[in-house]
Formats: sequence, C-alpha cells, structure tokens
Amino acid sequence: RVAITAGSRGDSIEKKIQKLDVELKRYSDQMKKMRDGPSKNMVKQKALRVLKQKRQYEQQLEGIRNQAFNMEQTNYTTQMLKDTKVSVDAMQTGLKQMKKEYKSVNIDKIEDLQDDLADMMEDANEIQEIMGRAYGMPEIDDAELEAELDALGDEMLFDDDMSYLDEAAEAPTNAPGSSTKEDPASTQLDEFGLPALS
Repeated sequence: RVAITAGSRGDSIEKKIQKLDVELKRYSDQMKKMRDGPSKNMVKQKALRVLKQKRQYEQQLEGIRNQAFNMEQTNYTTQMLKDTKVSVDAMQTGLKQMKKEYKSVNIDKIEDLQDDLADMMEDANEIQEIMGRAYGMPEIDDAELEAELDALGDEMLFDDDMSYLDEAAEAPTNAPGSSTKEDPASTQLDEFGLPALS
C-alpha cells in the first residue's frame, strides 16, 4: 500500500512538472520577442519563479522515487527471508524424516541378505551342474580320443579310390614283343601293392 501511495504521489508531481514546463516555454517565447526593459524583466521574474517551483517538484519526485525503491527492496528482502525460512523448515523436516527412516534400516541385515543371496546363487549353479550330469557313462580318456582320431584319419585316406593300384598290379611286366608269361601269383609286390623291382 505504501508503495502504491508513493507511486500515485509521484505521478501527481510529474503532471505538475509538465504544466510548469509548458508555462516556462511560454515565458521563454515571450522574452525572445521582447526588447530589454521593465516588461521583459517582469516576464523573466515570473519564469524564474516557475523554474524554482519546478526544481522543488523535481526534488520531491526524486525523494519519492528513492522512497519507493527502498520500499521495494525491503519488500523483496522480506519475501526472500520468508522463502528462505520455508526452505529451511522443509529441509529440517526432511532431515528428521531421513533420520527416522535410517534408524529402521539395519546395515548388518542388508549385508547378511546380500551374503544369503550370493550363497543361494552359488547353490543354484551347483544344482544345475549336478542335474546336468550323465548317468552310467564311463570316463573317457583324452589320450584314447586322440588315438581314435588319428586312426580315423588313416581310414579316411585308405577309403579313397585306389583301383589304379589294382590295375597296375594286373598289367603285364614282359617287355614288348616277349612271349614269356609269368604267373601273377608268383609276382612279388611291394608295401604299396606294386610289383617289386628286381
């Protein structure tokens, strides 16, 4: 309310200053058209009185503006302090609630719970491992598996088409034009199934 009153007073004084400005301009215009003398001096004295009154109003207006500014600052500071108090009260209430809730929390119980969960997970993994075991299956030695793998590789090599070896064994060994025939059963073969060289 005080700030509103100060603002209204300031507006009223500003209007008075505007009227005095109009009056000063009129006197100034009159003096420009007049010659020096008693008449001009009389108009000049009127203009000085108006100017002095204007200065007084301007000083009052400045004081009112400063007063209004100070009141606004005071109101702002007061509101800021109120807001701060509300914030502090809320923080204190929250802190009390946190302390109350914290008392109901047992860190040891939380740690025990975590340990129990870890044990349960370990037990579950062990159960899965047990359930995945095969029953009645003999233990297989890695060395036996490697030997079987090597033998399987050899069998795959001998299973390839080796008919050309049989054809080579049945081919005549006499020189061209020779009529001498040898008994195939008496022909000696080497380790690869080919006729042995003499």
